[in-house]
Parts: sequence; C-alpha cells; structure tokens
Amino acid sequence: MKIHNGYNVGLSVDTIESITELGRNEAHYKIPEKEFPSDPSKPNVKLFGTGGTIASRLDYRTGAVIPAFSPGELYGSVPELADICNLKTEKLYGVFSENMGPEQWKGTAEAIGREIADGVDGIVIGHGTDTMHHTAAVLSFMIQDSPVPIVMVGSQRSSDRPSSDAAINLMNATYAAAHSDIAEVMVCMFGPTSDQYGLLHRGTRVRKMHSSYRSTFRTIGDIPLAMVENGKITHLKKDYKKRDKERKVIINTAFDPRVSIVYYYPDMKPDIIESLIDNGYLGIIIAGTGLGHVNKPLYPVLKKACEQGIHIYMTVQTLWGYVQMFVYDTGRDIMDLGVFPASNMLPEVAYVKLCWALGQSHDRDEVSRIMLNPVAGEITEREPHNGYLILQGGIPEVEEFISKYKK
Repeated sequence: MKIHNGYNVGLSVDTIESITELGRNEAHYKIPEKEFPSDPSKPNVKLFGTGGTIASRLDYRTGAVIPAFSPGELYGSVPELADICNLKTEKLYGVFSENMGPEQWKGTAEAIGREIADGVDGIVIGHGTDTMHHTAAVLSFMIQDSPVPIVMVGSQRSSDRPSSDAAINLMNATYAAAHSDIAEVMVCMFGPTSDQYGLLHRGTRVRKMHSSYRSTFRTIGDIPLAMVENGKITHLKKDYKKRDKERKVIINTAFDPRVSIVYYYPDMKPDIIESLIDNGYLGIIIAGTGLGHVNKPLYPVLKKACEQGIHIYMTVQTLWGYVQMFVYDTGRDIMDLGVFPASNMLPEVAYVKLCWALGQSHDRDEVSRIMLNPVAGEITEREPHNGYLILQGGIPEVEEFISKYKK
C-alpha cells in the first residue's frame, strides 16, 4: 500500500477486518518518453545497462519496478540529462548484479572498446550496487589506457521512493563521464547519505560498505578521486590518468575463473584448501588475520598447493592496511611455504586480478610479476594520513577535511 508520504507499507491480511472502496483511479504504467535533444556543442556519452535500475517507475499492477532505459525514457524521467550531454543507450544485460560474471565482464569491456573506437566522449555503466566494486575492479584491468572517463553508477533506493538516489547518481555520473578529465574506471555514488554531493572512487580501491545506506561506497586505504556537485567537479587527488582522445585504449579480456577467495577464521581446517586442490583451482586469495596470518594446521596443505602449482596470495581481512608478513614468525613461515603477500590490494580486487593474470600466463614468475606490479592503482605506496578516517562521520579531522572543499 502506498501511503501519503510516498513510502510503501505492507499489511498482514489476517489483521484486516473490512475494506471500503472510496474511489478508483486507473494507473498508467508507461514511463513518459520524450525525444532526447541533440546539441552538437555538447559531449557524446554512451550509457550501458547491465541490469541495475537507474531511473524507473513502479508498476502498481504487478508491484514491479519498470526500468527506464531508452534515451527518451531517461529524458522523461531525468530531463536534466539533456543539459549535460548527448546521450545514447544500449542494454547489454538484464541480470541482478550477483549474476554478473566473466561472460558479462568480458562483454562489457569489449562494448566499451567499440564505443571508444567510435569516438565517444565518455561512458556510463548502470549496474546493481551489490557487486559493482567487483565489476569496477575487473574492468580496470581489462580496459587500460582509456582516453575517456568510464563511470559506473547504481542506486541504493528504488525510484518510486522519495529517498531514491537514482536520479542524482545518474546526473553526477553522466556529468563526470561528459566533463571530467579523469580517464579511469570509476564508481560514482553518494558521498554523504544526503544528496549533497557524489564521490568518484577509483575502480580498484572502492568497496560497498553498508547494505542499505545511500552513501554505501567508500574508497579504502586512500581518498576519493573527486567530488561531483551541481555540475562541478572538485578534484581531491592529482595522480590520475587524464583524458586524451589521442590515446589508444587496450582491451585485454583474458580471464581464468579457477580462483577462489578464502576468508580465514580461527580453527579453520585444512580440508577447505584440500577441496580447492581436488577441484582444479589454480589460484587462491586468502583474507588473513592481522598482518596476513593463518593457523599452523593449514601450513602443510598450503605447501602442498604451492608445490602443485597453485598461486596463493595473502590479503588482509581488515581491508585497511597492508600485508606485513616479515613482522612475525607466522608471516615468514607462510611465505616460506610459497604464499605471496599482496601488499594492500583488497581481497576482491586481488581475486579478479589473479583471474586476469592467470588469463595471461600460468608461469609462476610471470603471474607474480603481474600481480605485484600495480596496473590501475590497486597497490599504493602508502596510505594517506586521512585514508582511513575519510568521511567516517563526525570526527573533527574529517569535518576539517570536508570543509576545505565544501564552501
């Protein structure tokens, strides 16, 4: 049931004693569609859809959300887009984000490559939020030296809710794709949980950190690339690849999916690693405790896996911070087994990078070279002093940092 403030409520049928019909309105479910205007003075942006709802309207007959995706539908839903760019759209997939995988990642990268070859000024990718950081990471490896911005966007709240972030996220992402000089794979979502501004996060350092907040995405171990607010971009970092239409993009979609992430927990048994060996996995990413540790009962099976040619890399389950396996005997012993420390790569980023690296080679030294040399900012030399505190809310250092950019 839709209530007067725009929210929906559900009622248990067992509690309803009577129903009185006071009137009837016929609902029209078609999203208003207007021809998207073309202006030769504006940048050309391509919007790819993978299944996440960007702008939509609720179908009260079925209770489903109808996605708006043609340029005309998007213009009817978010007319501000016409002030930003000339927009073309293409639906690549129609899947929930948990069903995105190697097939969809490769197809998306190849489609982006075709659009860049055709001279587009920027790319937007509509995506479900749950695995958007996985897709952002893998596209950062599959698409290198992009001459234009590639901006991923989604929404935490459906478009029929007054608190929906869909339209503002879409406007911010489209503006970044059209006008930003940051030519990298990025995620554009709310900065604070209000609609004050959006943030541009580097694709290999971003993670979804809350199940329902609109400001769910955070840059981990660094600070965001930029803020987007009311048609203005405020850069927060200087080290990024700049837009260059003369640069030729490299599309490399090689990918071997025989990799697993293992989240270590106390008293983990060796049979978990044994099962990966028996099932033909070629790579394992461990999210270890502290500085990158697991218990001693796992040592023999880890050694066995390494001796059989399985590539094993250690990350930290704390997310912030670096693997430091030289500090304690535990870390040194694990490295002696053949496990590589993966610096400050996030576990999910290390996972997709190892799949991508194994797509290039199975040679241990070559895979190690690819894994341990940064390609798209996935490894950084150090964390900035505010890389952990940034936007964590209410902390004086954070408020001071924000005040420098919010006038």
